Amino acid sequence: MTRRPSDPIYSTAIVAGRALFGFWGLKRNVAGAEHVPTTGGAVLAMTHFGYFEFALVEWATWLANRRRIRFMGKQSVFDKPVLGSMLRSMKHIPVDMKAGAAAYAKAVAALRDGELLGVFPEAGVSASFTVRELKTGAARLAAEAGVPIIPIAVWGGHRLMTKGRKVKFFERFGVPVSFAFGEPIAVTADEDPHTVTERLRATLQRMVDRLQAEYPVDGTGKWWQPRSLGGTAPTPEEAAAADAARDAAREAARAARSEQS
Repeated sequence: MTRRPSDPIYSTAIVAGRALFGFWGLKRNVAGAEHVPTTGGAVLAMTHFGYFEFALVEWATWLANRRRIRFMGKQSVFDKPVLGSMLRSMKHIPVDMKAGAAAYAKAVAALRDGELLGVFPEAGVSASFTVRELKTGAARLAAEAGVPIIPIAVWGGHRLMTKGRKVKFFERFGVPVSFAFGEPIAVTADEDPHTVTERLRATLQRMVDRLQAEYPVDGTGKWWQPRSLGGTAPTPEEAAAADAARDAAREAARAARSEQS
């Protein structure tokens, strides 16, 4: 196995994550982890149904080949004093949604340096637990850096913590979490990023469909199951409407604060 450079803060975070997931007794099921390259850069394009996917995917990847993932995350998370300092020390990349050029350049540089870059191409948690329309960033990053995209689907992780749902402490114990790492998607510089992105979305949804079909717990009537599969999660249309209303309320609050200042 390739020897990795020392990264004590990241290593400490991994130990803490493994301890937490062990405490909860999560039942991990991983397929296809061999598709993550042992060396060299790659864009890890992940589904986003809950708030723990970044840690869960790092957990599965670390156990497979000891590689660390550099994640791109919202600037607001990095603005928190203690957490932001930790994230920067682990070389994660903050993204200002209104001015993303600097983050994009850092991400390309990291990929060219042989890093694994974790991205959530849905650009937010999907409350319907179906794969939403994707942004083209993963395709553009892979094309410019000359690296593959590794599609990754996670199912069950949203039962730990997700948008619009307060998960009780005891509900996290013994949760099965399934991972599917797909075959690398090669991207050439002359490919249309929208075409690549549609292919990526279709791939991710197929992977999610398979994980849902094989999941060891019946989700009928459960909040964490898509409506189309007998659960009570919002439909994609309901989730989109709720997101739009939430964004409008936040924008109105920001405008009000700006007028007062």
